[in-house]
Amino acid sequence: MTKLILFNKPYDVLSQFTDKGTVGSPRPTLSDFIDVPGVYAAGRLDRDSEGLLVLTDDGRLQARITSPRAQTPKTYWAQVEGDPSDAQLDALRAGVTLKDGPTRPAKVQRIAEPPGLWPRNPPVRYRKSVPDAWLELTITEGRNRQVRRMTAAVGLPTLRLIRARVGKWTLNGLAPGDWRDASAELSAPSPRRKPR
Repeated sequence: MTKLILFNKPYDVLSQFTDKGTVGSPRPTLSDFIDVPGVYAAGRLDRDSEGLLVLTDDGRLQARITSPRAQTPKTYWAQVEGDPSDAQLDALRAGVTLKDGPTRPAKVQRIAEPPGLWPRNPPVRYRKSVPDAWLELTITEGRNRQVRRMTAAVGLPTLRLIRARVGKWTLNGLAPGDWRDASAELSAPSPRRKPR
């Protein structure tokens, strides 16, 4: 049976099981939280990003989640610096040009601070003279630091970034550092609609 683990990655944790890049004290990794043999992250979350990380032992499932061709939607909550204008949001919806080329259009909406959001450690640094806002963005690519680069490109630097959903899987019910085994969801039959 394919293993599927859903993990709420805390801030400052690497999206890998070992830290090969540090001399001295190692940085926190997935092995500090997850003791399930043979699973690997399907995609990454940067060290300074938080939220849903999907892990599996199935290479084909990993590829389906991460491949730009598969267009698996990934939804993020981004706390941005500034007060987003309609023009800035429309630019994100149209797709922006980054150094590595144009992005696909994103689904974007302004939202209130997500309910039940945990405090970040360390806290985000605020500037009293500059407002901030929350956006929900859904992308179907997954380039390096893509959401941060997209918001910066339209003049809205990201202060905090949380991945809330990957495909059909969500963060619901997972506190930072917690994980759950969702393997049974892979073999569960899809609900059938009643005929009208």
